[in-house]
Amino acid sequence: MRRVAQTVLMVVAWSGVSFVGAHAQSAADSAAIRATAMDYIEGWYAGDAARMERALHPELAKRVVMNDPRGRPQLESIGAMTLVNRTRAGGGKSTPAARKQKDYTLLDIYQNAAVAKIVASDWIDYLELAKWNGQWVIVNVLWELKPRPAP
Repeated sequence: MRRVAQTVLMVVAWSGVSFVGAHAQSAADSAAIRATAMDYIEGWYAGDAARMERALHPELAKRVVMNDPRGRPQLESIGAMTLVNRTRAGGGKSTPAARKQKDYTLLDIYQNAAVAKIVASDWIDYLELAKWNGQWVIVNVLWELKPRPAP
């Protein structure tokens, strides 16, 4: 009986250490995910292609559902280099400072996968991130335009 109690105490103690270690890792990962998301949106607004590129996996897919002229939905997609080049060409630099919204929310994180949300000036981005070679990068973005304000 005493041996069973010792074993149970060891398992509980070990579990507590593992939980603390996992929590510390999640806090570091949460900070790194936020930094990646900020490189993405702030890089866009600043026209900083290096910052944008640092945030993206080379095989990124950024997608939006848009209606074609007949009103049928279609999926429009761009890749990492197109987004980097658009950033380099000026990106969001023409957005007035007062409109450069960059509200960030971490929606979920599990091991090497995470989902975050950015509310920007005219759109909302849902970012899927992966820990790739020790660095958090954006692998997918699904975005939607905000409704235009009434004149």
